[in-house]
Amino acid sequence: MALGAALYKKEPDAKELMAFGLTPEDVEAPPVEIWPENQQAFEIFAALRTQWRVSFAGVTGLDYGVLYRRLDRLGLSAERYDELEDQIRVLEDAAMQEINRK
Repeated sequence: MALGAALYKKEPDAKELMAFGLTPEDVEAPPVEIWPENQQAFEIFAALRTQWRVSFAGVTGLDYGVLYRRLDRLGLSAERYDELEDQIRVLEDAAMQEINRK
């Protein structure tokens, strides 16, 4: 999901831009639209932005203990709980690919 990656996208630095004759003002990040059905998952994911598990290899994923605690407090139906968990996993995967990109 582009939304997960957009939160952690590394912008090119001035030296990289200069190689193409550009300045930071020339480059604008494309807007990322949050669809209504993804809004709640995005808000939870964004709230967990300080809960990454990290190893020497890089970011390995979110701390699911914190995620489950957060979801438990929302009083969700089992179906909605599973749906949000799945949506957050998609966001997490996209974010990890961006964060760990070399």
